[in-house]
Amino acid sequence: MSHPSTLAPPAPRPPAAGPDLPRPLRPLRRLWRSQRLPPVVSALGLFAAVRLAGVLAVAVAAFATDRPVLRMLGRSWDSAWYLGIAVYGYGHRTTHYRPGVVFSDLAFFPLYPGLVRGVETVLPVSWGAAGLLVAWTAAAAAACGIFTLGSHLYGRPTGVVLVLLWGVLPHSVVLSMAYTEPLLTACAAWALYAALTGRWVWAGALAALAGLSRPNGFAVAAAVLAAAAHELWRRHREAHPRKVGARGPRPGEAGVRGAGARACGAQGRSSVHRLWTGALLAPAGWCGYVLWVGQRRGDPLGGYFDVQRDWGSRFDFGQGAFAFVGVVLARTSKFVYPMALLIVLLAVLLFVLLLVERTPLPLVVYSGVLLAVALGGAGFFESKPRFLLPAFPLLIPLARALARTARARPGPAIVVIAFLTGLSLSYGAFLIAFGRAPL
Repeated sequence: MSHPSTLAPPAPRPPAAGPDLPRPLRPLRRLWRSQRLPPVVSALGLFAAVRLAGVLAVAVAAFATDRPVLRMLGRSWDSAWYLGIAVYGYGHRTTHYRPGVVFSDLAFFPLYPGLVRGVETVLPVSWGAAGLLVAWTAAAAAACGIFTLGSHLYGRPTGVVLVLLWGVLPHSVVLSMAYTEPLLTACAAWALYAALTGRWVWAGALAALAGLSRPNGFAVAAAVLAAAAHELWRRHREAHPRKVGARGPRPGEAGVRGAGARACGAQGRSSVHRLWTGALLAPAGWCGYVLWVGQRRGDPLGGYFDVQRDWGSRFDFGQGAFAFVGVVLARTSKFVYPMALLIVLLAVLLFVLLLVERTPLPLVVYSGVLLAVALGGAGFFESKPRFLLPAFPLLIPLARALARTARARPGPAIVVIAFLTGLSLSYGAFLIAFGRAPL
């Protein structure tokens, strides 16, 4: 069976330590090349280190503003809504924000508050601590999944860099808060890995859980369904070569995307009934919650979308987003909104690079759906970078480039990572303590 990582050029052996790297940075180079720990443990340790530094940066900001750090991390903005659902259930809180805009807790999906309630029941911790414990555990699981997926496709160095880049995104402070993005990312990373390795039932079950975590969680189901459809088509071509056409592959068809599609099959590991089971499971979580809210609102198919419209959030193919961009460029001086615009534009560029690199189909579909939802949705423009936080495959082109640089010259790669880390820590502390805009 072809393996996607075998199509990339083999990694050259690391060069000997040279005098170009400053002495204080040489221990980091030795850590980079160390093989004493399992690679996933090393990747998780690096991710935990940058996120711990992020928490310390928030603690400094909390001290400067005379606010409790755990309250900032565990009860800010949407965190308060999720904790309210965990404590009281749905229907407890409705806020009339302004005429025509009504905030209902039915807009929030149930997986995270359900886990928080379970942890609070089992462990002697407060509700806020339970929320942070669930979020931090999910962030660690997501980091492991991202590393496993990245190293499966492109090798271990790329997997490590991919995890680090995800941990130092401008809005990665959310990974240290009681929010649902870490949970969605964990489900997505492992579901995509399961789809790429032919574990279809696992892929479908994890996609169903992703659909219960966030409104844009159906992106995971879309990716799994796309992978399953492509695999069924591949099997059909192999079973009926004369009907489909017995020609050889066209130039370029044997690239990374083709290898990823073959890896989706994981020949010999998965039968057709498992593939169909996974495909049917994938959308069950998201569809189930949407239908439940609709039934509760008296409109099974449209009730949930009425809740979203009441929040001022709807999909209008980008009209609201473009209108808001005009306002930002013309009148506002707030730092958060131009930064959000810049991050969204960079996400579009990274998606184009993802297509150019012929990334496996499930990762392209997953990232594309998340990007389409973020770009096409109206309302909460300042939150769009957070909505894109689970779209870690967008970082693959950068991760591969940095991994290649690190093999040849570790110094510049470490400097780039250090710069991005400093930018992430400072901007994350600014967002949560001084930004004054919803995350």
